[in-house]
Amino acid sequence: MIAPGGTIGILGGGQLGRMMAIAAAQLGYRCIGYAPQGDNVAEEVCADFFTNKWEDAQAMAAFAQKCDVITWEFENVPVPPLQPIASLLATQPHALETAQDRLAEKRFVEERGGQPAAYAQIDTMSGLLAAVDRLGAPGILKTRRDGYDGKGQWRIDTVRDAEGMRLPDMPTIYEGFVEFDAEFSVILVRGRDGEIRYWDSSRNIHEGGILATSSLPAGPVVEAQVEEARALAARIANALGYVGVLTLEFFATKEGPVFNEMAPRVHNSGHWTIEGAATSQFESHIRAICGLPLGDTSTIAKTVEMTNIIGKDAASAHECLSDPAAHLHLYGKAKARAGRKMGHVTRITYE
Repeated sequence: MIAPGGTIGILGGGQLGRMMAIAAAQLGYRCIGYAPQGDNVAEEVCADFFTNKWEDAQAMAAFAQKCDVITWEFENVPVPPLQPIASLLATQPHALETAQDRLAEKRFVEERGGQPAAYAQIDTMSGLLAAVDRLGAPGILKTRRDGYDGKGQWRIDTVRDAEGMRLPDMPTIYEGFVEFDAEFSVILVRGRDGEIRYWDSSRNIHEGGILATSSLPAGPVVEAQVEEARALAARIANALGYVGVLTLEFFATKEGPVFNEMAPRVHNSGHWTIEGAATSQFESHIRAICGLPLGDTSTIAKTVEMTNIIGKDAASAHECLSDPAAHLHLYGKAKARAGRKMGHVTRITYE
């Protein structure tokens, strides 16, 4: 167990790290961050922050020397620089390696009984055309690495679209279209002793590849498939030896839950847990990596709707404060732009 007053290292400087550091402070821990140059909003709430390249071995070693345990706040942290500090990581880098490559991720999930969307590895234009012919269109061509919030994705509606494509200069994967009734996520927390707890699954709506809202209750279509999805999530967490919060996104289909993607971290669709659950995903992640009891993940609200604030400035976001049910969270980002998550607002009812 990491005693109160200990230091938690956070790899990454975004809003997830910011909210983790706030939760850690409430439990008596100090956080320090490490990330390359950028709009590192977590720095504002960390006791110290290393602004260095991932490959700077000397800086990484100095950072690790100050930490009692190290976690990450996004899944695209390069794995090789973490090997020398692996003994301090709450979860070993294999979880990152698996989630960073869409092809490896889907194969990993299939090996544990999960059902991803039909897919094909794409290396050449002829391979793409063959995949479209076999899996059909519409479908989505995705980069295997570094894609998030709709980035690195191209919709292909017809064979002609595929013929006009220019493949990016990186490995890709083609996914067949999934007919679904709803999208939902399973968010769990796994302790050092292997105990697993779950939050209620929210119904998620995406716009332009970016999560727009997460709401509870999720409705009967989602609720009927949660148990099966949770069982898969547990098998994956156990196979990875995962410690902390892990998220799996699913499509609810007539054939059951279809796996979409995995995030080995706290997740946007779990932000509602700050006000809507007995213990938030952020506090639970800190509890898990520090070896503390996990806490109660029960929903304490009657209804919840979390809405992302995308591309709006703080003044616009403040308009929601006239609603007594609204809880506003701004991330402190310097400049609003299209597609950028500037914060979120959660509306809660308790009766």
